[in-house]
Amino acid sequence: MSSTTSDVIVVGAGLAGLVAAAEVADAGKTVLLLDQEGEQNLGGQAFWSLGGLFLIDSPEQRRLGIHDSHALAVSDWHHTAGFDRPEDYWPRQWAQAYLDFAAGEKRSWLHAQVVRFFPAVGWAERGGQGAGGPGNSVPRFHIVWGSGPGMVEPFERRVREHALAGRLRFGFRHRVRDLSVVNGRVEGVHGDVLEPSDVARGERSSRVVVGEFDFTAGAVILTSGGIGGNPDLVRRNWPTERLGPPPAFMVTGVPAHVDGHLQLAAQDAGAHLINPDRMWHYTEGLRNWNPIWPNHGIRVLPGPSSLWLSPSGERLPFPHYPGFDTLGTLQHITRQGYPHTWFLLNRAIIKKEFALSGSEQNPDWTHRDVRATLGRMGRQVQGPVQAFMDHGEDFVVRSSLPELVRGMNELIGDGQVDLATVEREVRERDAQLHNPAGKDTQLALIRAARALPSERLTRVTKPAPILDPESGPLIAVRMNILTRKTLGGLETDLQGRVLTPGGAVMPGLYAAGEVAGFGGGGMHGYRALEGTFLGGCLFSGRVAGRAVAGAL
Repeated sequence: MSSTTSDVIVVGAGLAGLVAAAEVADAGKTVLLLDQEGEQNLGGQAFWSLGGLFLIDSPEQRRLGIHDSHALAVSDWHHTAGFDRPEDYWPRQWAQAYLDFAAGEKRSWLHAQVVRFFPAVGWAERGGQGAGGPGNSVPRFHIVWGSGPGMVEPFERRVREHALAGRLRFGFRHRVRDLSVVNGRVEGVHGDVLEPSDVARGERSSRVVVGEFDFTAGAVILTSGGIGGNPDLVRRNWPTERLGPPPAFMVTGVPAHVDGHLQLAAQDAGAHLINPDRMWHYTEGLRNWNPIWPNHGIRVLPGPSSLWLSPSGERLPFPHYPGFDTLGTLQHITRQGYPHTWFLLNRAIIKKEFALSGSEQNPDWTHRDVRATLGRMGRQVQGPVQAFMDHGEDFVVRSSLPELVRGMNELIGDGQVDLATVEREVRERDAQLHNPAGKDTQLALIRAARALPSERLTRVTKPAPILDPESGPLIAVRMNILTRKTLGGLETDLQGRVLTPGGAVMPGLYAAGEVAGFGGGGMHGYRALEGTFLGGCLFSGRVAGRAVAGAL
């Protein structure tokens, strides 16, 4: 058995772990950074992300004529989060602290580390249910130039510089099983050394044990992520009273090693795990035609123009439009027991509005290719989207509506999609375009969005008939529920210290990132405003790292 001592052990080498480790080492403390995966997975889930960050009243917003403010963002956050439990005390405090950060030094802190942003600002979680409903009142989704890898780079660089200086050591392929607790204080971790693995980033790695370890430290920071890669745990935590039964089939938005084990291990050691039923799963998941991890799903980042249909072809009711209210639409779908839903659109809509989440699905942004990025403005469908149209098993592409519906039924195999129903829905929608106004709420929201230059130029296509032959072919996309984020987690105070069920500090133990619900045990409440997951890892990792360094 191997053993060693350091000032701080950080468990998990994702974004929150990198930030926390860098902050601790910046203060001159020694750090042992452990991860069950190999070095090729450094950066964790952040590497795979689109690199979206929530900022408030940024220069990018102001240049686009978007009027944002701290007060407006606070209002949006609380209307969206829906905090309603006694245990939401610390999540509320973390939400307020994060909003202050997002409106304050977040951008300048990142800018000083050479993080740059794409000039267009996205409008995620548009709401649509009124000023007092959930959602962003304005676009706040800022994409890092370089996407997820561009977000990881500065913190990986800082950590590697500390490793060269001897202040930090890596422990890859070290799977922590348990915390070492002595007289109520966490004094280290122990677990298994796994055999080396050279599988590609994200692929399932070997679990063959070749040794054990027992490491001690002045403090432990858990940054081990969520539960999205563990379908059994997702189903165990599923809130059936709110959402109905969990879907029989879901695609998986994160690799298999995102299994939630350390969240449960910390709970067994005496930590308080709160809000486990609050999860953030998407309604627009595709089976990846070129999978990396088991049951690999890709999320569509939809513009607002596609018709969203039930399995039989009825249009989903207001306000369940693409990109407006993820949790509300998830609740509608799962309570109805739908095994899937459909987007119905055409080439003109998919070309402008059908972005795919993830660094690997956006090579132009990931590789900082200006020419390729400008190519998005042309007539051609983006290469990654075209690849899904050509190879994705959830896509049906046809030249006429009867052929499209026939293809949809052939794909599912049950004949449930009704041509007359689909044709009625499409023609009634298209008839609302004969005048500059109309009573279709989705079209009204689209017209309002196009008042913003960034939406009009880069994200939302001009309203036009779906059946216009010039905009063809017609496309139907089967949408699946996709597991992704854990909104609940280990309860922490504003220093990142893990708390016990009685509210006392658990000495020696800190947590940051998704394992802590991105702060406090769930700073998002029930819903996220998007761009706040990477930001939550940055903020909570920074807080925990600085607090630990100051306490030792």
